[in-house]
Amino acid sequence: MRNDRPNIGLKSDIEREREFDDQVVEIARIARTVKGGRRIRFRAAVVMGDRHGRVGIGVDKANEVMIAVNKAKARARKNMISISIVNQSIPFAIDYKYRGAKIRLLPAAEGTGVIAGGSIRVVVELAGINNILSKIMGSANKINNVKATYLALKKLNLLYNRKSVKPESKVKKKVKS
Repeated sequence: MRNDRPNIGLKSDIEREREFDDQVVEIARIARTVKGGRRIRFRAAVVMGDRHGRVGIGVDKANEVMIAVNKAKARARKNMISISIVNQSIPFAIDYKYRGAKIRLLPAAEGTGVIAGGSIRVVVELAGINNILSKIMGSANKINNVKATYLALKKLNLLYNRKSVKPESKVKKKVKS
């Protein structure tokens, strides 16, 4: 008997790939010196997002550029997080420091747009935030700024969810002795 029913609910690799937009932030040629000379490799940093509140970052190395990019995409897909978006912006302001990179993310009014530098802009746009103000202070390293933005959004989501949950009333239970 032939199975005429399609796989309902199961997504192929191609459909999962189309679900997310991705953007390469940086490709760097890196070399290490060994006994016979230099070994050349490539490092790729990729940001993936669905523009509806999910974003992930990945950094990986390989001997060829395309392999490094594909490995970074796979890592970004694994590191995907969901963030809270309120009125197409972030819920409140946050400052974050990651290694030498310091960033500040501020919520903006409707219609402001994305006012952000290159590496922050990529993460914020792929996350689906349409109105935000930001500032990069400290390092100009793209990978550290991308990671700082990613971790700031992760912390922001954690804090926002913690504030929105109302604490349960504490009822003292009598202990029998």
